[in-house]
Amino acid sequence: MSEPLASRIRPASLDEFVGQEHLVRVGSAPKGRSAGPLRTAIEKKQLFSFILWGPPGSGKTTLARIYANALGADFYELSAVDAGKEDIKKVLGSGSAAGYKRQTAGLIPKILFIDEIHRFNKAQQDFLLPFVERGDITLVGATTENPSFEVIAPLLSRCRVFVLHELSEEDMARIIKRAAAALGSRTPKAALEWLVASASGDARQAITTLETAHKLYGKTTVEALKEAVQSMHVRYDKKGEEHYNTISAFIKSMRASQPDAALYYLARMVEAGEDPKFIARRMVVFASEDIGLAQPTALVVANTVFDAVQKIGYPEAAINLAHGAAYLAQCKKDRRAYDALFAALDDVKKYGNLPVPLKVRNPVTTLMKGLGYGKGYEMYPEKSRRERGGSDAESYLPDKLKKRKYLK
Repeated sequence: MSEPLASRIRPASLDEFVGQEHLVRVGSAPKGRSAGPLRTAIEKKQLFSFILWGPPGSGKTTLARIYANALGADFYELSAVDAGKEDIKKVLGSGSAAGYKRQTAGLIPKILFIDEIHRFNKAQQDFLLPFVERGDITLVGATTENPSFEVIAPLLSRCRVFVLHELSEEDMARIIKRAAAALGSRTPKAALEWLVASASGDARQAITTLETAHKLYGKTTVEALKEAVQSMHVRYDKKGEEHYNTISAFIKSMRASQPDAALYYLARMVEAGEDPKFIARRMVVFASEDIGLAQPTALVVANTVFDAVQKIGYPEAAINLAHGAAYLAQCKKDRRAYDALFAALDDVKKYGNLPVPLKVRNPVTTLMKGLGYGKGYEMYPEKSRRERGGSDAESYLPDKLKKRKYLK
């Protein structure tokens, strides 16, 4: 199998790298502008662990490779989607003590690059932590998610975080022209503009589309590029339409009590590598929004699925998700609590902060008591109502809303 174009044209040094000027810019003494922090680290051969946080195709893997190459390090690359503890142990090789001696003695450093590090669950990150602490390995992580939420605090505290931005249109155009030149293909201006716009700052996606069009049609016109996109693997852009279509179909299938359809759309998301915590969060919301009072234990199940997913991670987390989806789809549905909440919110927006009845105000001071705060308050008004022979208990709603019934 031939090497993908994106890999063949990957920059080997910062001189070839395009984009992320705030991290890799050259210092300018006359203008008083300092060099970018990553360029400084690379040029001074500073060895430390860090995390690259940015959108897909913004250069995270490339920068990690450039960094390791500049330091003359042994570079090991893992994807958190399918890697585990055993893979980390293999990287460590002959043992942690040997790794520590290699790095502290100034010999060949060992850099472990973990792509999509946010996919490592807490247990996996806890396992990795002591090796990073002792210097057995230098960690370089890449993530599209906010590491403050996805990386455990002890590990995050031992890493610097570099934020990458979506590539500009100018940067994308430069990268695409370089890719076209490597293919020996001429890309018309209209095709270049279309590809820049459709790739949304994702250089890898642009290069792959260009390469596919060239292989299939021998040209890179707008028409060929559009056909190439259609012929590529089913897309699942986490920021795009397919992402929202699939999660929508998943929720609506559970709402319609169709477990087979729900499991199918779940399988599509799992196969595409969707974050299992994202799916589990939607299930927690669904348990209250759509099942609600019909089966209150649904929220317990959904929360347990979310907890399990956090602890286990892929691939086994898919089983937890399937269990939860099948259960939620078969539950009876009751949206009364959800509808009641939004009916109450409408009144809050319409009437603002209406005066709270005196009897349910908190009588903190003597003055407040004198003004009638808390006077006549009954802890269990329903009991009093029954004792009075069935007359309605006085509503605790503001006077303007005393007749309102939100929960129907």
